[in-house]
Amino acid sequence: MNIPAANQVRVFFVVGEASGDRLGASLASELVAKHGNTVAFEGLGGEGLTEHGLTSLFDIEDIAVMGLAPVIARLPLILRRIRQTSDAIIASKPDLVVLIDSPDFTHRVAKRVRKAAPNIPIIGWVSPSVWAWRPGRAKAMRAYMDHLLVLLPFEVEAHQQLGGPPATYVGHPLIDELESLRPQSPNERLSLGTDPSTLLVMPGSRSGEISRHMPMLRETLARTNQLLVGEGYAPPTYILPSVPKHTTTIKEAVKDWPVSMDVVSSQDAKRAAMRKAHGAIVASGTATLELALAGIPMVVVYKLDVLAHLARRLVKVWTIVLPNLVLGRPVVREYVDEMARPEALARALKALATDTPERRAQVEAFEELDALMAGPDNQTPAQRARRIVDTFLSKE
Repeated sequence: MNIPAANQVRVFFVVGEASGDRLGASLASELVAKHGNTVAFEGLGGEGLTEHGLTSLFDIEDIAVMGLAPVIARLPLILRRIRQTSDAIIASKPDLVVLIDSPDFTHRVAKRVRKAAPNIPIIGWVSPSVWAWRPGRAKAMRAYMDHLLVLLPFEVEAHQQLGGPPATYVGHPLIDELESLRPQSPNERLSLGTDPSTLLVMPGSRSGEISRHMPMLRETLARTNQLLVGEGYAPPTYILPSVPKHTTTIKEAVKDWPVSMDVVSSQDAKRAAMRKAHGAIVASGTATLELALAGIPMVVVYKLDVLAHLARRLVKVWTIVLPNLVLGRPVVREYVDEMARPEALARALKALATDTPERRAQVEAFEELDALMAGPDNQTPAQRARRIVDTFLSKE
């Protein structure tokens, strides 16, 4: 690890996966823009933070695992990495620690650091879903986290009510990407009725979600076509944005579907599809917020796995749809588990492929969502995060 000059302040990042690395890199960029070479970075990160001079303690792929079985298989290594990271922070005595997402890893690091070196300030960026389940985590976080930067407006009040650490809404990273999400010319998202409508099919990004949702989606789309053609409409154009690692599997799965499906895998192709689409059927998750910010009405579905089904009673939230949570009312229809029946989904999707009151209500609500997500100023999430960080670094 490079030894910084005496006049530098040092920020120690703890990042567990690629999305967190992107957030960390955006904050590092803002800190460098404001303070130049008087700020130095160390810790754990990926390519983005490495470009800002951070030499990562180890490859974050060591801890970027999801699902019960993969975590158990790699548990000895993960525990060793938790000790390694916390020991490095304690030895370095940085001016500030910034934890980004991956709470199963980063929060365990924070607990060890707080116990051994309570004077090192710790900021977290991205809140666990304490408002949905295990709300006691909020109060527990207060013991080892000095401030929390959150992505969703309602999370500030949620932490206040649950006794969590002081929180500031800095905005969701998607706010920085609105131009790529929304049509930039009338030729991208054509008016309904000009041509066949374009519908997105988004079964989820994890293999388990895809396997649970694809059979249901196959029948749903067949029924949707029947309903639309029966009323004199042309069959929609269907586009399925996939993550690259699942593209081959999905293309093979849709070969015998009764509807034609265009499977795309690059980020550019996905965003081009969003700028074109009139509606979507989507698995619950961050993709629902992405669609809402793109102005695309949607139907949300989710089939629970065995463990999630058993834990369903522990969930304390009234909706699983992020746009509904931000808006504070049920704008988007959701069909979970036994409610996710193709005949019901087809009727709901058909209403989004044509000019209906249901479709217009979502479009209008998403304009309201814009104002809620934008925040009180014209700054980016990274700029707002930098302001909070600076209060701990005594730079402002």
